[in-house]
Amino acid sequence: MLSARLVRMIEDHAEELTRGLLDDLATNARTSAYHKIPREELRHRLYDVYRNLGRWLGHTTDESIEATYSELGRRRFAEGVPLSEVVYALTLSKYHLRDFIRTRGLTDSAVELYQEQELQRLVGRFFDRAIYYTIRGYERVSTQREPAAAA
Repeated sequence: MLSARLVRMIEDHAEELTRGLLDDLATNARTSAYHKIPREELRHRLYDVYRNLGRWLGHTTDESIEATYSELGRRRFAEGVPLSEVVYALTLSKYHLRDFIRTRGLTDSAVELYQEQELQRLVGRFFDRAIYYTIRGYERVSTQREPAAAA
């Protein structure tokens, strides 16, 4: 049973979550390549995830996640962002969201605690799939651009 109230709260605070993550990406030494990506481009992608969390968690197929995040991997490769930074940025996205859920969950009962834990599980599962498909997209482009091995 997913707490619609928690998802709605996250979606309603999408701008706040996006700003916090953008600030983190802009100052984090582990995401230095992201410092060169236009903030508005990053803002748009991050905002979409947070603002439409219910859709991503409940109604999105693996094919949809694969299409969106494979494209992200291809784009980041073309921009010259190291794969380690791409994965770290997605991990930060998950951490920011999970921290928000934990600190704002407002769990007053055992049922609400269960709903919060279920939401945490679904968020983790979503980001795990997003990371996987991002890596696949990144790797497909990188192997296509490698010079053929000498015979």
